[in-house]
Amino acid sequence: MTSTIDPSTIGRPAKGAKTSQRRHVRTLTGYTPETDAAGKEKWPVGDEKAWKEGIPSLTKEVPSITKSVVNHVHTSLARQAYNLDNLGAYQASALSVRDNLLVNWNETQLHYSRKTPKRAYYLSLEFLMGRTLDNALLNLGLKDQYQEGIDKLGFNLEDLLDQERDAGLGNGGLGRLAACYLDSSASQELPVWGYGLRYKYGIFQQLIAPDGSQLEAPDPWLEHDNPWELPRTDVSYQIRFYGHAERLDGGKAIWSGGQEVLAMAYDTMIPGYETKNTNNLRLWESKPQRGFDLQSFNAGDYERAVEASNSAEAITSVLYPNDHTTFGKELRLKQQYFWTAASLADIVRRFKNTGKTFAEFAENVAIQLNDTHPTLAIPELMRILVDEEEIPWNEAWQITTNTFFFTNHTVLPEALEKWPVPLLENLLPRHLQIIYDINMIFLQAVERQFPGDKERLARMSIIEEGFPKQVRMANLACIGSRKVNGVAELHSELVRQTIMKDFVDLYGVSKFSNVTNGITPRRWLDQCNPGLSSLISETLKLPKAAFLKDLTKLEGLLEHVDNPTFQKRWAAVKQSNKERLAHYVETTLGFKVNTHAMFDVQIKRLHEYKRQTLNIFGVIHRYLTLKDLSPEARKKVNPKVVFFAGKAAPGYYIAKLTIRLIVNVARIINQDPDTKDLLSLYFLPDYSVSLAEVLIPASDISQHISTAGTEASGTSNMKFCLNGGLLVGTVDGANIEIAEEVGESNVFFFGHLTPAVEDLRYKHVYHPVPVEQKCPPLARVLNEVSAGRFGDGGVYEPLLNTIRQNDYYLLTEDFDSYIQALQLVDEAYQDRTEWIKKSIKTTAKMGKFSSDRAIQDYAQEYWNIESTKVE
Repeated sequence: MTSTIDPSTIGRPAKGAKTSQRRHVRTLTGYTPETDAAGKEKWPVGDEKAWKEGIPSLTKEVPSITKSVVNHVHTSLARQAYNLDNLGAYQASALSVRDNLLVNWNETQLHYSRKTPKRAYYLSLEFLMGRTLDNALLNLGLKDQYQEGIDKLGFNLEDLLDQERDAGLGNGGLGRLAACYLDSSASQELPVWGYGLRYKYGIFQQLIAPDGSQLEAPDPWLEHDNPWELPRTDVSYQIRFYGHAERLDGGKAIWSGGQEVLAMAYDTMIPGYETKNTNNLRLWESKPQRGFDLQSFNAGDYERAVEASNSAEAITSVLYPNDHTTFGKELRLKQQYFWTAASLADIVRRFKNTGKTFAEFAENVAIQLNDTHPTLAIPELMRILVDEEEIPWNEAWQITTNTFFFTNHTVLPEALEKWPVPLLENLLPRHLQIIYDINMIFLQAVERQFPGDKERLARMSIIEEGFPKQVRMANLACIGSRKVNGVAELHSELVRQTIMKDFVDLYGVSKFSNVTNGITPRRWLDQCNPGLSSLISETLKLPKAAFLKDLTKLEGLLEHVDNPTFQKRWAAVKQSNKERLAHYVETTLGFKVNTHAMFDVQIKRLHEYKRQTLNIFGVIHRYLTLKDLSPEARKKVNPKVVFFAGKAAPGYYIAKLTIRLIVNVARIINQDPDTKDLLSLYFLPDYSVSLAEVLIPASDISQHISTAGTEASGTSNMKFCLNGGLLVGTVDGANIEIAEEVGESNVFFFGHLTPAVEDLRYKHVYHPVPVEQKCPPLARVLNEVSAGRFGDGGVYEPLLNTIRQNDYYLLTEDFDSYIQALQLVDEAYQDRTEWIKKSIKTTAKMGKFSSDRAIQDYAQEYWNIESTKVE
């Protein structure tokens, strides 16, 4: 006899059994000691003295640092001094630093487990962390010691820092914001974890073709082992897709069959600044359940043998797969569910370990949804509570709606996420049932408050009627969350007045509020601009930690604004940063840059609403104006260097065409003997956090010129201003609040205001006026491009026609005002002393825009969590 299994029962729950719990191998991390009858802690295993003598402590002295690095060279890399290059030295140094992070990380997790504070979890599909080594050394306060130790071993720390690849697990501001918030949470000693995905290939590597167009190459950031992550083979969950859901009584169901995929955790330590507190970013990687179909392989069907494995691994292969195809759409939805389901399983497991009941769940757990991507967490928590924990529907809904908080990042209707109902029905049949149930109960409540208002019901429904029907994720996120916030004062007001107006009518305005975005001053001042950070410390007679943890202390600089010696030193720091950027351009692109010219920078992902087109047309206008001047008149012109950087989504044709135009305009004007000393233009490929750290401190002005009412907040504007760069912008997003802080005389505003935008668009459609009539200077620019002055003009016609025919983003309306603003910049820059004063005043008034302030807003006004210091 032997044990047997009926293959038809595989994947189905046993009859009469409770819904099967997902497998989780419990990690020992975070267990608290048991106590004896007298309350004394019992040592869990082996000889306590032997264990305690072996527990590592922080490596702080130079001799122990060099010993640690050499130990990793020999034991982790299996190399020696004879065959060690810069990459190997970086890896060994990083592993040594990680050892220090882990000492603090272990203490922090044990501290949280003992104290069981309410925790917050930040769910973001993007985390644009940038390089880690420099940041970790600064936060640990060990940069000088490691610099000396690495020097003794014959290497240079700056060279090693350059060996690290950016972890490009994000696309832009959304991911960088999440990274800043994790840094601030640890620095503010708040119990906050991040959850995301460990993409094998992050944001693509951007290359420029000979014709100037963008090419995309994979970004194999994991090509060399990532020393900053800790693979947790003992932390894994089974995630189900497809199958069928069988309804039971009381709103419950059994979901079975389909495909099961394993989610495995990778942990990244997030050190706080000037504190032991070290939080965690947990990223999930998808793995197949079994890995290999041996039966198919033995039958000679080799493709089928690896099909399940490839299908599972594809989920976390690529950041934002192109969703223009049905396969791409399904993969993106799979990513979103895989990540939210694994994260919730982990959060629920950690909560259950405290021994508390689910009635206390929302008092112990807060979950922040960073945009609509993690919205599936709402029906997933309902599924866990109702189907697995057998909690009645109404009670489960009460728990759910008190647990979640939703940050909206856009008011652009086309950017609000929707998923086809048939796709959800196939991929997540149980979740679609739950969404329909939530929607029915919700619409009945709306109907009771607004009887007979069918149009309102249609607008507020989670399900949008049509062919096919669509699930509106923003509506679901709003309905399932305790509070909803925008990310700048104007944006939050627009959210209340436009996309969420019906919900404000239903719930009242108190559910909808604002948390203006912020940036971490550790990375965006001290790390990227050490010269400025040191000058501020010396001038204010404060240790760096004082203002890096309380950015409002920068206001002390206002007392020194009129000091000529301080002004000179301030200008010298800016000049050295400009020379560092010029060196970067020369070594990477081979061009010499005039560092005594004004540096004008626009760095953002390419999008029509961000209006890189307005900027490049402004550059062409400046070039044509210079060509029209006499040689004598040109001598009075302010020399200017314009920098662009940013990536266009692979499927975004108009954005890619904009890059091509920028590159080809640069080729012409940089070689024109009449003007090249007065105007030059560079497009820096493959924009990243590390490149931003070089560009931002070097800027004299930066451009934030979105059509009014389209940019939610922006955070690069804050980074530039913190580093003493002045702002040219529209009255949009956080630009408004920056101007309120630094004073409107220190910013250069232009363009129409938000209330005028819709009327102008209406006129463009129903009462169009030719560009030649409305804005002759812009018409001339467009005609020069069409005529082939910057290469084949026919290529750019689709881009030019977006302005000539509809001009949705109002370039024709704002161009004259934009050119006038740039003239004001030129005039102001001529008075060097006054310009330096504006720069100092701008930096001094940036205290509000620290992410420490923003994260405390969330902690106090939303999550209701408190700081808990690791001693």
